[in-house]
Amino acid sequence: MPKEQLVHPRDVRKKDTLTIAPIAVNHYRSDPGAEKKRYGVQRLQRVYHDMVVIREFETMLNTIKMTGEWEGISYNHAGPAHLSIGQESAAVGQAMHLDAQDFIFGSHRSHGEILAKCFSAIAQSDEATLQGVMETYLEGDILRVLEKQGTTGSVTDLAEDFILYGTLAEIFARNTGLNRGLGGSMHAFFAPFGSMPNNAIVGGSADIALGSALYKRINKKPGIVIANIGDASAACGPVWEAIMISAMDQYRTLWPGEIGGAPPVIFNFFNNFYGMGGQTVGETMGFKVLARLGAGVNEENMHAERVDGSNPLAVADAILRKKTILAEGRGPVLLDTITYRISGHSPSDASSYRSKEEVDLWKDHDPIQEFRSYLLKNGMADESSLQEIDLQVREKLIKATRLATDLTESPRMNPEDIARYMFSNSRAEALDQGDPQVLLPLNENPRLKQLEKKERFGIGPDGTAFSRMKTYQLRDALFEAMIHRFYKDPTMVAYGEENRDWGGAFAVYRGLTEALPYQRLFNSSIAEGAIVGSGVGYALSGGRAVVELMYNDFMGRAGDEIFNQMAKWQAMSAGVLKMPLVVRVSVGSKYGAQHSQDWSSITSHIPGLKVYFPATPYDAKGMLNEALAGTDPVIFFESQRLYDIGELFHTDGVPREYYEIPPGEPDIKRAGTDLTIVTIGATLYRALDAADDLQERYGISAEVIDARFINPLNLEPIVESVRKTGRLVLASDAVERGSFLYSLGGTVAQLAFDHLDAPPVVVGSRNWITPASELEDSFFPQKEWIIDSIHEKILPLPGHQVSTVQTNGELLRRYREGV
Repeated sequence: MPKEQLVHPRDVRKKDTLTIAPIAVNHYRSDPGAEKKRYGVQRLQRVYHDMVVIREFETMLNTIKMTGEWEGISYNHAGPAHLSIGQESAAVGQAMHLDAQDFIFGSHRSHGEILAKCFSAIAQSDEATLQGVMETYLEGDILRVLEKQGTTGSVTDLAEDFILYGTLAEIFARNTGLNRGLGGSMHAFFAPFGSMPNNAIVGGSADIALGSALYKRINKKPGIVIANIGDASAACGPVWEAIMISAMDQYRTLWPGEIGGAPPVIFNFFNNFYGMGGQTVGETMGFKVLARLGAGVNEENMHAERVDGSNPLAVADAILRKKTILAEGRGPVLLDTITYRISGHSPSDASSYRSKEEVDLWKDHDPIQEFRSYLLKNGMADESSLQEIDLQVREKLIKATRLATDLTESPRMNPEDIARYMFSNSRAEALDQGDPQVLLPLNENPRLKQLEKKERFGIGPDGTAFSRMKTYQLRDALFEAMIHRFYKDPTMVAYGEENRDWGGAFAVYRGLTEALPYQRLFNSSIAEGAIVGSGVGYALSGGRAVVELMYNDFMGRAGDEIFNQMAKWQAMSAGVLKMPLVVRVSVGSKYGAQHSQDWSSITSHIPGLKVYFPATPYDAKGMLNEALAGTDPVIFFESQRLYDIGELFHTDGVPREYYEIPPGEPDIKRAGTDLTIVTIGATLYRALDAADDLQERYGISAEVIDARFINPLNLEPIVESVRKTGRLVLASDAVERGSFLYSLGGTVAQLAFDHLDAPPVVVGSRNWITPASELEDSFFPQKEWIIDSIHEKILPLPGHQVSTVQTNGELLRRYREGV
């Protein structure tokens, strides 16, 4: 435990000088005799073949993009094409020692990496395996296109055609692409061969690759993981966050030795010296040699070195050496792989930011021509054999291009089919076989024993509430759901800031520390982006992750990971990947402008996320149980104001046994006939107070519905209620402007328009910063706001005295002034 690791002032205050170990820069020296013995002539020729495949593929794309034609094949490609002409050796060299169980995650410039990685996996797979992959992937749709044309040659040849055609069909948005056209040029990948998602967000693969490596290490899966990111991504926060988490000391000091040490991840910076037009050396960065970045991370300098990426054998040598380091648990690794894109950032790039002299100098160091000369000079090939390779590659590519541009052979997806890939909507009690690693039997857990003594319904027989000490609380319900799944799913992990010995934010996890080994529940660096991003990588690699953001406001630090990664990869993979990831988010109060916001409405706007927001212990346990049994990404909001509340609605109390609440089903917390109040989150209880006043003072019977879910959400019970009452008020703690409640209210109004006696009214928090705790009653919705809004906009209440301003004129003023 951390408290056993003493931080002694005597040690940390003593005078000392740090020395940084040397970092190798381009140390590889070619030895043709040794290389011939190591690889053999056939494999070295294969290196040339794979580089030519990439060069021809990229040249073809560039030509089509620029002229609309290549080799007599006409096609108008409207999408992007970020090319890697000149970088072929870096991609092929990296893949030489990687098999299908080694994963690479890339960037928007990754066509070459896909081809190189898949061809390497093909070369190392037997024919039965290759045939099985092709026959089962996407129901065999890609294979059938090739078989229809007639296949000749070996299964290996067919597998290469499969990848060439599937990648190009993906770029051209065809239903027979590797991801049914939903990934396109910048996101294409092929998981069966270890080519994992490529990311259009600069540096976006870094924390995802880290999560994949955590999955491999924690679950003892073979292979390493490489994040291919550009030199310009060295400035990106999530990249540094991923590096920090990958280098945490705890892998060696606190995790069980049998786990194997640090996650097996390489941060491979494909350093082509430019972002788009910004030059990293001399302009936008100060590192001069990118490899030096490793010196600031740990004592091993991240085993960093600069590698000559123009020599594929130098890259292959570096990868092989680093694989040994990772296998021993001594990672992470940083590689500065220098390369150069002779082509522009994209076909529309005229390269005005760099000189013709510089481009010509690099053309003189063309890696394909250099390797061709190497083979000829050392008697490993002759001109005729290399020309034969060139010819074969061209013929294969012409065939693939003809097929991929033919709408009859390669149709586009029916756009309506996209909807079925947004969520898997599947269940999994466990995502892997085997017994979950735990430290004690479930029935011996000290917190569970304490909960046996608590009252699982918050109201006693005499009608008074039990004390908080005696009451089973919402935080207890969350704990029970978590520990249940930990004892069912051996892949499940939970982590975030202060998750272990502290007990997680607001004591939800107290009792888990005693139950779980360190690798299943651990404290991460304070790195919200990488916390969520690594959770994405862990989940899409085959595990179940629960990551915690201590405050809702910290979602801003993880925006890309939530909105562009977590929400997108199931759909962009055409359902190949699943995303069993739950992000627990606490919604605050009492802590002011940067710790007390409700951003649930923001998540409602992002396709691909399921969004839950329970407000009672019964709902919290049942909804989290459901989320943890599924395979979809869930943002799970929890109000800090409700963690210690007891169950007030289910009179039998919160069941000890397992149960689930069906996703998307709202709950009528109080039946009524005259008015419908729909709430999200903690405002439920103020709405109930308002309903009490309406009944007691005005004889108005209010039906109070807790939506519980934001997405999915079954609107029928709400619509049915409005058809009965004719009136609708919606309330939550989210600020009023841009609230999801407007979307909900507007949709219900369309569906029940003929039954409405007044327009729906939204009551939300003020459009201010969240003030200090002492002023919060002026910010968050109060029961008086709800009642006044009803009186002024829906139904005049006899003798009612308005105490707050909720008029239409006030609404106009607030919008006019932006507050």
